[in-house]
Amino acid sequence: MRTDTLAIDFGTSNSAVALAYDGGIYRIPIEREGDTLPTAVFFPAGGGAMRIGAAAGAALIAGEEGRYMRALKSVLGLPLLHESRLIAGRRRTLAAIITEFLRELKARSEAATGLRFPRALSGRPVHFHTNDAEKDAQAEADLRACYRAAGFEAVEFLPEPEAAAIACQGLGRPADLGLIVDIGGGTSDFSVFTNGANGPGIVASHGIRLGGTDFDRATSLAHAMPLLGLGGELRREMGSGLLPVPRAPYVELATWAKIPFLYTPETRRLAADMAKMAVDGRAMARFQRVVEDELGHELAFAVERGKIVANRPGGEWRIAMGFIEPGLAAPLDRAGLDAALASERGTLGAAAVETLTLAGVTAEQIGRVILVGGSSLMGFVAEEMRALCPGAEILTSEAFTAVVDGLALAARK
Repeated sequence: MRTDTLAIDFGTSNSAVALAYDGGIYRIPIEREGDTLPTAVFFPAGGGAMRIGAAAGAALIAGEEGRYMRALKSVLGLPLLHESRLIAGRRRTLAAIITEFLRELKARSEAATGLRFPRALSGRPVHFHTNDAEKDAQAEADLRACYRAAGFEAVEFLPEPEAAAIACQGLGRPADLGLIVDIGGGTSDFSVFTNGANGPGIVASHGIRLGGTDFDRATSLAHAMPLLGLGGELRREMGSGLLPVPRAPYVELATWAKIPFLYTPETRRLAADMAKMAVDGRAMARFQRVVEDELGHELAFAVERGKIVANRPGGEWRIAMGFIEPGLAAPLDRAGLDAALASERGTLGAAAVETLTLAGVTAEQIGRVILVGGSSLMGFVAEEMRALCPGAEILTSEAFTAVVDGLALAARK
């Protein structure tokens, strides 16, 4: 049994670390005795150490001056990862920030266990980028470089749904074929697997760049952003007629990874110009305030909370936006949420069908579908899988830790 290899699930929204031992799996408490921590960072404006996890979110909610960042994993494989940006008074790259985050995970794990971890077994999505082999290879190379820079002497990767299959092999009634559906913050991954005496046998795996942050964006654009002017019209500076409000800045405002880079002089000038020319001046003034006061993350958290509540059976919620304007809120119920996510549901279902095709099996041959990943808790995911595999048992595993558990078991060998 290896004890020098740390199993790491570096996720878009949450991260976890674990170690397998003779008695089972030890999920290392890297934050407040919890099994996971948010994959988020905060840089105080006045300098000082980078904060991660819940401490980063607490600083943002408390209104501390600084820069909050989330969904860092989504920039792997992109040029943005290596671009130097002025963040809290220092020029930094996102690659350096990811490195610091991983270095902190290593340090906390070694402090909690008294062990040294020169090696890492990391989860990775089946595809970081859909239908782009070059970006996909670059993303893994980028992440490997971050692990090495964080102090790991060696790192290996295992696709996340395959790790989940290892952790979930004994879940549910015995079946010749199972389907792992792993919906995370940034990607959706699928694996068809068989039972085996020495662990699951992976028949085929597939993945797409679609996850919970995309669900947040779609919900925000459909329900929150219209209250900030999206879908409205602008008067022309010269001549008659009206122009549609540009969609691009709202898409950036609704995208977790892009929010920190929206607060530029160019965007502030755009918001001011649109506020002057908007037919609905009050709505556009709200957009201007979000940009000027840097309220993008507060809005994203409000949308995320609304999505979670509306997803519950009978759930009805409002996206509370009183921090922009007193009393401002966007109604949101399950029907409205499902309508906003109809396109994402279709894409998810098509990816599951493609996985079965790659495996050379039919939906009728699948005996159990196991849902893992935080975003698999969205009601439409189970509904879509039940419609695809009507004869299968639909099971929910440890949504937030199945991947790291499987990684720990794999690292033990």
